[in-house]
Amino acid sequence: MSLTLIIILIIAGLILLLLEVFVVPGITVFGIGGFALIIFSVWKTYHSFGTMAGNIVLISTIAFSVLLLYVALKSKTWNRIMLKTEISGKVNEIDSARIQAGDTGKTISRLAPGGKALINDEYYEVFTTGDFIDQETEIEVTHLADNKIFVKRK
Repeated sequence: MSLTLIIILIIAGLILLLLEVFVVPGITVFGIGGFALIIFSVWKTYHSFGTMAGNIVLISTIAFSVLLLYVALKSKTWNRIMLKTEISGKVNEIDSARIQAGDTGKTISRLAPGGKALINDEYYEVFTTGDFIDQETEIEVTHLADNKIFVKRK
């Protein structure tokens, strides 16, 4: 095997590893194949050209990999590929002073068994004890448990 082919295999392995890191999530064929190509190329260099050439290729491969990773991180590659959206949802925070058992309201969506309801002029996610309640139905709060509001038909 020629030294040119070994260098080509190392470069192909590094490209596959970059694809693994930046494009394909998880541990896939790209990462395993890239790592295998690099290991095989270094081993083949030791086997075909001796210890001195093998050491040079090994050190060069490690240095080039570190340099490639540094350039990829320095060029803000992560900023180009990461999501920049903010989560605007919120947790159903129940203030026990604002809502209590016995309060009444109206369903906004169908409760099957969970959905939205308007109680005391505020929107809440509510749950039934198993019944399905249609939209625009009058409801009554039965109890609060584990930061959940349970209702029944009025």
